[in-house]
Parts: sequence; structure tokens; C-alpha cells
Amino acid sequence: MSGKREQWNSRLGFILATVGSAVGLGNVWRFPTVVVQSGGGAFVLLFLLIVIIVGVPLIIAELSLGRASRKNVVTTFSVLAPRTKWWLIGVFSLITVFIILSFYSVIAGWAVIYFLGSVLGIFTGLDSIGLTAINQQLISSPTVPVFGQGLFILLTVVIVLVGVTGGIERISKIVMPSIVMILLVLLIRTLTLDGAIEGVIWFFRPNLALINFNTALDALGQVFFSFSLGMGAILTYGSYLSDEEDIPKSALIIGVSDVGIAILMGLIVIPAMFVFNIEPGIGPAVVFVTLPAIFNTLPASIFWSSLFFVMLAFAALTSAVSLLEVTAAYIVDQIGWSRKKAAITMGLAVFAFGLPATLSQGVLAHFTILNFSILDFMDFITSSIFLPVGGLLIVIFLGWVWGTQKAVSEIKKGSPRFALAKIWSFLIRYIMPVVILYIFISGIIG
Repeated sequence: MSGKREQWNSRLGFILATVGSAVGLGNVWRFPTVVVQSGGGAFVLLFLLIVIIVGVPLIIAELSLGRASRKNVVTTFSVLAPRTKWWLIGVFSLITVFIILSFYSVIAGWAVIYFLGSVLGIFTGLDSIGLTAINQQLISSPTVPVFGQGLFILLTVVIVLVGVTGGIERISKIVMPSIVMILLVLLIRTLTLDGAIEGVIWFFRPNLALINFNTALDALGQVFFSFSLGMGAILTYGSYLSDEEDIPKSALIIGVSDVGIAILMGLIVIPAMFVFNIEPGIGPAVVFVTLPAIFNTLPASIFWSSLFFVMLAFAALTSAVSLLEVTAAYIVDQIGWSRKKAAITMGLAVFAFGLPATLSQGVLAHFTILNFSILDFMDFITSSIFLPVGGLLIVIFLGWVWGTQKAVSEIKKGSPRFALAKIWSFLIRYIMPVVILYIFISGIIG
């Protein structure tokens, strides 16, 4: 296609949009859930280590690849390594994104339903037992979660239709600051509840006996999932960057913001679970039971519950938009479709593919894959397999095919004083491939 590629209107807009892509449900829903299931402080410790060694360096890598090519996730590799088969990394990323968005929209649909339920006051006055029961009723219904999923995908498509600056950037500037403000209010309330300190201690105290390769694989998968790495989302956002953008500084801000919101969410949900004696084994529903329990201790609980879940839905929206943008950008660039046709077609495909996951908590509850529900299987195969493999391939490509020297030259366009260039190059070429591959293989066979 001809024409100049769209760019972000402002650095703040880019940062907030990319943080929005990274934060989403990966932090607000998945992080506290995985922490509870993976040993508390032991998991948090590994998560932070992997963020430093893998997460932030890989954000820099993906942004530099995207800006160097100014193309979609498939064409990037064709442009930077012509007449090779490395473009298959982009195809792998497209498949990964499609699966993630299909099950991600299911959880996001729950947030939509909980917003509507909060407005109607159906959670008001219920204790943790009542909240657990009503959660099961809602997500196992044959129609309610399908409605939530469909409405969420419709909103995602509409924003992608508007474009990068008019849709993605604009909504991110509103949503991300609002989420932080609401979470801070919830944090203050949670920490003032009797017994909350016990949960805080459990959250931060690493039990070294619980650290194993399965825990490490969970932490690695969480870093990739919550940072939107290995799926082409950050790379695609990088393709809209100007040469003046300071990529290392932006990557650090994105990483710190992502980790900060994850820790903030953990400090809200996990202490509250101790206070209200909520069963850790309820899995992904943990946020949808724990938070309403907190809201019921606040004055104007309907207001706070409604406000949080609409913000949760919008947080999920910023991530879903970045994922749909990966596929839409490819179709617009390569096939020549209009943005409208690409977004609507992919939205319908995602909805159809995600329906089994939506129904896996109800009419398809007895259907399992390797002892996983359909929803949990899609989560596992993407976060624990596809994303680490995608990230590994990107690291190998940048370090050994395109070359870290070219990457550093690209980075220095906006960051002439990239003081950590040698350390970053060493991490990309030698440390990250070994760390990702070792954790991945050990976790899978373990």
C-alpha cells in the first residue's frame, strides 16, 4: 500500500497506549491469580528477576524492530532479513495473538457483565460465599457471558476502526490514569481491613522451597503475557514511532508501570482474600469475588464497584485493541483491505473462535483438553508455550540474524547516549536465549 504510515501524536500517548497494552487483564486479573496458585512471594521474586533480565530488554528489542521496519509483524522480518524464512516468526505471532484475543475476550466479557451487575446492585450486601455462588451462576450461563464477550469485541473493533491516534491513543490517555487512581483508593481500603497485613506478608515473603522450574515457567509466562511480548503487539506499536523517540527510556517506563500496577493489584486482592477467607482455588474468578467483597465494605459500594469494573473493562480494552491492531495492520499492509474491513472480519473471527472458551465454564464444562478446561488450555498453551517460543525466536533473530549493531544504531536515533548498549547486546545475544530456553524446557518436562 502507498501512503505514509500513521504515527503517535505524542510521547505521552504512545507510553500510555503501550502501558495499556501491557497492563490490561494480565496484571489486574492474571497476576494475582497466578501469584495465589504459584506460591506467593516465591513467584513474585522470580517475576521481578525475569522482568529485569528478559522483560525490559525485550521491550527495547521489539520497539527497535518495529521502528526500523515501520511494517506489520510479518513484513518486519521480511524487510530486515530479505530472502529468508524468518517472516514465519510473524505468522507465528499472528496465530498467538488470535488465540490470546479469543480467550482474553472471554474474561473481559466477565468484566463487562460485572459492570452491568454492579450498576444494578446485584452484588451489594453479599458475603464471599454469596459472591462465589453468583459468580458461578453468571459465568456458567449459556447466554450471559456470550453477551459480554460479544459486546467487548464490538467495542474493540470500533476503537481499532478509528485508528492509532484517534482511537488507541485517545482512549489510553483517559483510561490508564483513571485505573491507577481507583486502584490506589482500593489499596488504602484493603490495607485498613483487619487481618490484611497477614496477606501482605504472604505476598512478599518468598518461600524458597516453593521455587522450582514450574514456578519459573509461570513467572516467565506472566512476564510475556503482562508485557504483551512475543506476540507482535509491542513490535507493531513500535512501527508507529518517530525516530526521535527514546526507546530505552520508554521501555523502562513501560516496565516499571506494568510491574507497579501488578504489585498494586496483588496488594489489593491477596490481603483481601485473607480478610474474607476466600478460597484460593477459585482460579480466574478470584478478582470477581474478592473485589466485590471489598466494595461491600465501602460507602456507596454500587458506585465504587461500577467504577472499578468499567475501568477493568477499559483496561482490558486497551490490551485487546493492541492485539487486534496486530492482525489488522497485517491485513491492511499485505492484503490491501481497508482498516474497517480488516477490523470487522477479525473481530467476527475472534468471537467465533472464542465461543467454546466462553461456554467452557457452563455447557462445555465437562469437555477438557489434557485435563484443562478449554479456557485454561488456551491460557496455558499461549502464556507457557507460544509466548516464550515467540520471544526466543525474536531474540535469536535480533541477536544473530539482523544483528545487535543495527539494532543499537536504530535505538541511538532517539537515544544517542544509550549507555547500556553493550550490556543490552550481551543480554540479547547470550543471556536471554539461554534463560528463556532453559526455563521453558525445564518447566515443560518438569
